[in-house]
Amino acid sequence: MNVEGDRLSSLPDDIIYKILSFINTKQAVQTSVLLPRWRYTWTSVPCLNISYLSFRTQAKFSKFVTRVLSGRNNQIELSSVKLTFRGKVCGEFVKKILNKVLKYAFSHNVQHLDITYGRPGKSTEFPISHFISQSLKHLTLVGFGHKDSITTPFTWDLLALTTLDLWYVTLWYDDNDKSAGLFSNCPNLKNLTVSHCHIMGSNGFNLCHPGLSNLTLEEGHTYGDVVTPQLKSLTIRN
Repeated sequence: MNVEGDRLSSLPDDIIYKILSFINTKQAVQTSVLLPRWRYTWTSVPCLNISYLSFRTQAKFSKFVTRVLSGRNNQIELSSVKLTFRGKVCGEFVKKILNKVLKYAFSHNVQHLDITYGRPGKSTEFPISHFISQSLKHLTLVGFGHKDSITTPFTWDLLALTTLDLWYVTLWYDDNDKSAGLFSNCPNLKNLTVSHCHIMGSNGFNLCHPGLSNLTLEEGHTYGDVVTPQLKSLTIRN
């Protein structure tokens, strides 16, 4: 590389971090070989975007995730994390990686979290019940289909969450506790999309939330009781 003509390296760090946030984490790490100036630049990028499709084996993917989490600048908080699992990947392996990444992300005050998991004929549990986040504001979970989806537990302790998008997700619901509702531990939730989801433990989708403003319900479930006194926008698509 022509050092004199390397205008990119002369940019302020914040601008470089912003540029690197538009590519995936594997590509960001690869920039470390460009020049000495870039060797550790990726470690301060405030977002992670990791896809299993970029790796040939589970072992290589696991090694990369471990390297990234251990190599990041721990003084830099995470604004967003995006994890994508596609192809022939074991559900237990996905759960193990999710636990590792979520533990790191929540300890670094992640605000946006996007998880995509899709393998025909397989499902995995999203281990959100293991964590309580004071920082997460946006959560997106995308499965593959009704029989190949992400499964969630009863408890969602996401106190700062304002936006939740669920696609092809299996939701477990305690039908004996109608006063609590699915998202009662998300007091700041304002925007909710439930699309092509399957409800377990209930005859229909029951929702009771005093602060919800925008609700979108799409094909995949029957409707039960919906109590949302602050609702401003309701979209139902079959």
